[in-house]
Amino acid sequence: MAEFEPVLSRNWNVPDSHTLKVYESRGGYQSARKALTTLDPDKVVQIVKDSELRGRGGAGFPCGMKWSFLPKDRKETFMCINADESEPSTFNNRILMERDPHQLIEGIMLGCFATKASTAYLYVRFEYINAYRILERAIAEAKAAGLLGKNILGSGFDLEIYVHRGAGAYICGEETGLIESLEGKRGWPRIKPPFPAIEGAFRKPTVVNNVETLCCVPHILERGADWFKSIGTPKSYGPKLYCISGHVNKQVCVELPLGITARELIDVHGGGVWKGRKAKAVVPGGISMGILSGNELDTKLDFEDIRKPGCLGLGTAAVTVMDDQTSMVDYLYNTARFFAHESCGQCTPCREGCAWIYKTMKRIKGGGGRIVDLDVMLQLANNMGIMPGTTICGLADGAAWPIKNAMAKFRPEFEEYIKTHQSGPKQITELQEAIFQGKTPAISGPSLPVLNAK
Repeated sequence: MAEFEPVLSRNWNVPDSHTLKVYESRGGYQSARKALTTLDPDKVVQIVKDSELRGRGGAGFPCGMKWSFLPKDRKETFMCINADESEPSTFNNRILMERDPHQLIEGIMLGCFATKASTAYLYVRFEYINAYRILERAIAEAKAAGLLGKNILGSGFDLEIYVHRGAGAYICGEETGLIESLEGKRGWPRIKPPFPAIEGAFRKPTVVNNVETLCCVPHILERGADWFKSIGTPKSYGPKLYCISGHVNKQVCVELPLGITARELIDVHGGGVWKGRKAKAVVPGGISMGILSGNELDTKLDFEDIRKPGCLGLGTAAVTVMDDQTSMVDYLYNTARFFAHESCGQCTPCREGCAWIYKTMKRIKGGGGRIVDLDVMLQLANNMGIMPGTTICGLADGAAWPIKNAMAKFRPEFEEYIKTHQSGPKQITELQEAIFQGKTPAISGPSLPVLNAK
């Protein structure tokens, strides 16, 4: 790989990197000064569109295009920053907030200036107590320095940033669930349309962006769209923060160009699989994205290539490694339990599908499994994520993908487990089997005793 200069993480190891003094001494807020004093909002939007920056929160939707969806005649605009980092094994946003909060604040300033938003709500995961405190101090520093508040840098632009703590719900990582929670209601995703750009927070036009997405914006303004597009792969441009955890020798968050292979990420940056073992499977970007088998480690971790081996997408690029001693039954049981717990229950396919998949995996793990259970779970998964629009948000599709991948890539292991772990009662009858197959068999057997017979 060619020489790569980290930008998102360039301040992480600098003493007191969370302070305004250090951030400004390393070129911080220069992009904001440039934009607010020499550019207009539409120009900033165009620069970000030209860079083809895609959202780093999971879906990979083009950031500049999202900004351009706002109504032209709007009178008030809100920005919501999604820092509800609840995808398992994901911790890149936490590090960005804790080690370089002013980079995020500058990104928020630029995003709000571009979208003409004067109020931003930074929605932080409840468990991120340290990040919350650091952000509050950084916002106070910026406001005292005239970088937030009224008439910032004499530009006539006003901006207030409020930090809002979530309540521990995975579903609030979905943008409309986040907005509902922000408004003080239960975090249930909204039916779309209307999309947040038309009717979002408090029924006003709203932009929702991820922390890492906004942290890219100051560097795009500083170095230009062409610089950004010189990094990564076609349609997946720019740097990316990859989290590596699980069965590796070094669990880290590392900044690399989009498109690095899973193998290089594990061997070079994760120090290889621990205990001298081999990788059996890899979760490429949070458990909702599915899994790569050990034979698919040369897959590029970008928005396009990751789909070729059957994964849902790149997600958060939180890579979790499982060694060759890992039970895929345990993996799928834990995954099913997570989604059954985190489904908000609003949509029937998700509520019932997640619950029944978990109950089935619990029975398999307990020794009462049957081979047909694997087909039942696959049928449930296909019904949950058969097409967009089946449910209000994408949780059902994300919950279904690990089932589909596990059955496609590791089914023999599940069958072997069921055959060799039969400690529980047999949970199937001829009638149940026939009903699943779509048949109605003739049932024969001893007659039932007649009660009170004389």
